[in-house]
Amino acid sequence: MTTKYIRNTLYVLLIGCTIAISGCKKLFDQPDINNNPNAVTNIDLPTLFSGTLLGVSLLHEDTDVRIASMWSGQLNGLNRAHLGYSQYIVSSQNFSWNTIYSVAGQARLIQLKADSVGNKWGKGIGQILEVFAIQKVTDLYGDVPYSQAFDGKSFPTPIFDRQQDVYKSLLNVLDDAILNLSATSGSAFPTKDFIYKGDVGKWKAAANTLKARLNLHLKNYAAAAESARLGIGTSGDALVPHGNSIGVDMNQNYDFFAVSRTGDTGFDGAYLPVLLKSRINSLNTKTDETAIYNYFFKTGITATGSLDPNTVDGAFVANAVHPILTYYENQLILAEAQARLGMLEEAVISLNSVRSRLSSGVFNGRTLPVAGRKYDAYTLSDFSRNGLANPTGSGSVQYALLYEIIAQRYITLLMQYEVFNDYRRLSSAVPVVELPVPLKTGSKKPNRFIYPQTEINTNPNVPKPLPDQFTKVAIYN
Repeated sequence: MTTKYIRNTLYVLLIGCTIAISGCKKLFDQPDINNNPNAVTNIDLPTLFSGTLLGVSLLHEDTDVRIASMWSGQLNGLNRAHLGYSQYIVSSQNFSWNTIYSVAGQARLIQLKADSVGNKWGKGIGQILEVFAIQKVTDLYGDVPYSQAFDGKSFPTPIFDRQQDVYKSLLNVLDDAILNLSATSGSAFPTKDFIYKGDVGKWKAAANTLKARLNLHLKNYAAAAESARLGIGTSGDALVPHGNSIGVDMNQNYDFFAVSRTGDTGFDGAYLPVLLKSRINSLNTKTDETAIYNYFFKTGITATGSLDPNTVDGAFVANAVHPILTYYENQLILAEAQARLGMLEEAVISLNSVRSRLSSGVFNGRTLPVAGRKYDAYTLSDFSRNGLANPTGSGSVQYALLYEIIAQRYITLLMQYEVFNDYRRLSSAVPVVELPVPLKTGSKKPNRFIYPQTEINTNPNVPKPLPDQFTKVAIYN
């Protein structure tokens, strides 16, 4: 059952964990460890915080993210289990909540510990980490346990809250987190912060970007724009640092692509390189994305002519940082929200802020190649019927502008499960503007992950009939 993994908390094991992402990746997958979840005084807040932040980092580089990337057409499965995943062939045995709910439980413990010492900043950060975990599980699965998920004694088989209610609760948690992070006295920052190095202002901005993301999903565009204006700035990307040591601190994408599962996935047959090629070979004289294409892809690593993840000198080298939340996402949320609200001039300004940063070469803490890197500023006329940034020839400036914003999100959010959220939500957002991502098989679009078998076996509150991978989740229906 879900609460088993929260009740048997793992914070004692966190004492030995720092930023060893790969070396500690099994840490949150130990259902038989028996520790007292109420003994929150047995571990100091900085250690509890750093271990939970490690768990949140893992949630953004795991197999779930690769499946989400394949189902949205960014990546393709080519061999073994990932070939099946890419063709939407999954079962309840393929998914697990162990890590997600353990991380969420740890984040709740941070809040209890912070409350016990009157540390509002610590509580606010714990709330943000909780949102990261619960947002992921509800985005991928729909209705999930939340309101009863952290009290295993009272609720051994927690109810499944409606996805809309989970979202409402998460937004309330973020509002409270922002208030806590705004405290001017009586707080101290938990050390061992390998994301923001103790910068409370950056955590507060990240909370606003998360609010903007959730409101974008809910089609609350005015609220999304309002939060994005307070969100992550150019120096506020939430990036997970990595090193070059196998089994210790290397990037999990590198480990998968180049070490443990070479050839199982790649970009042959994926839509992302097709999209980038169409933009490179277009009549858009203000844009050249050859640099980012070469940064993402490398030909011939696993086989002659194969289009592989660039693990040599690009996005997927061993020590590449991994994005959790970025300025690019924040500004593209703002741009899309403004465009959907009819604020087209403002949307172009927000889009140009992204283009300006891409032009500088800054991308997820590293630098894009100079050659083939061009992102000149757009004007609204570029999106007219004959405009250079209107590849579909649409007579609607709003449609063409949204298409460009959505395409830029698809590119810049590489290997982030947020792209799978876009893939689903855009079919019900008005006006409907979607990229032509082809299905890999059949006529049904993948819309969700399947509830894990362990939850089905132990929790009678699992929704019935069980939804399959093609059943839409509520907020994207």
